[in-house]
Amino acid sequence: MKVFCIGRNYADHAKELNNPVPQEPVIFMKPSTAVCDPGSNLYYPEFTDELHYECEMVLKIGKNGRHIPERFAYQYLDSWTVGVDFTARDWQQKLKKQGLPWEISKAFDHSALVGALLPVPPISAIQQAEFSLELNGQTVQQGKTADMIFPVEKIISYISKFFTLQIGDYIFTGTPPGVGLVLPYDRLTGYLNKEQLFDITLK
Repeated sequence: MKVFCIGRNYADHAKELNNPVPQEPVIFMKPSTAVCDPGSNLYYPEFTDELHYECEMVLKIGKNGRHIPERFAYQYLDSWTVGVDFTARDWQQKLKKQGLPWEISKAFDHSALVGALLPVPPISAIQQAEFSLELNGQTVQQGKTADMIFPVEKIISYISKFFTLQIGDYIFTGTPPGVGLVLPYDRLTGYLNKEQLFDITLK
């Protein structure tokens, strides 16, 4: 099982981090050990002092495929949910300044929180979905999939040009603006179309 993540897929998020808006999907990956489900314990990483949350709509692949045309991309989906791409921002900035890979900042254990999975709806519903994240009961991020620079079909097709998509793979589709700091004992609650799909406290 692999975790694909799409960076800078919301123009306003790219701007808030002073990054250019991409012309093609920006892909990075996390290992299977990064996945954390809602029933797991979530611990604050000891190596960072600047852990950020990034709420995203998440897709799960239900069929193996390579070089998938966009018109067939929907057929490869199994389920969907909302999740959090955790980022050690201090490590990311340090490594980027040195021109080094920054997996340490993105791919550490339990850096990919995945909410409860729901059956995938029609593609039109995925394209018009809303999701949000609460931090200690206050909404800190709200996103609409209609605002994504690269829609779901494009993302799946593009990834499959370079990597074989396999049953069980996850795709984090990008975060809207509003990313920010999370601290030990903070409570994170995620919603997809107003349905709560995770409620977890950092330890």
